[in-house]
Amino acid sequence: MKIFAISGLGADERVFNYLTLEHELIPILWIEPQNKESIIDYSKRLVEKYNLINESDFGILGVSFGGLIATEISKLTKPKFTIIISSIEFSKELPAILRLIGKSKLIELIPKKLLNPPKALVYFIFGSNKKELLNSILDDTNLDFNKWAIRELLNWRNKLQLQNLIKIGGSNDKVLPPKGKNTILIDQGEHFMIVDKAEEISNVINEKIAYSKKQ
Repeated sequence: MKIFAISGLGADERVFNYLTLEHELIPILWIEPQNKESIIDYSKRLVEKYNLINESDFGILGVSFGGLIATEISKLTKPKFTIIISSIEFSKELPAILRLIGKSKLIELIPKKLLNPPKALVYFIFGSNKKELLNSILDDTNLDFNKWAIRELLNWRNKLQLQNLIKIGGSNDKVLPPKGKNTILIDQGEHFMIVDKAEEISNVINEKIAYSKKQ
């Protein structure tokens, strides 16, 4: 089975290198968003680019902001399952302060250079032990893309509950604290746990997929 995987905000396919899944993982690479493009329209373009509408035996995986994209893609296609990691299932799960910022439209006034915080702050927020990888990802960050993605994150309005959802959250996530009784908690997991807790996350995913196939 194929698993199409979408990385988080500012990240790329390197975050998946630490996973040990029992299925073929195919990274979905970010494309440049069009002017004032919605997350729904952006997801439609990814579906077209990767011809997902014609896939029959596949799953979708998304990390952080990629979890939102994974959700929107799942609403447009027919995956066997959807996996979101360090992400949110519904717009109401976004921290209250972030929902308030979204309603205020403050993000439109923030210069994009301010979206590139000091690395020491990023280390604290993401809680990662893999600083070399995180440094490399930060150095390659597209600030125009980040501003678009943050705006879409703050204004996301999903209320649809997906079927066959595997939702994995870190108990120590400072960015998107885990919410919902259906969340599988990774003890001591922080926002970058896709890398730092890759073995544990891989085990959860492999077990859940194997169990679903038996049903």
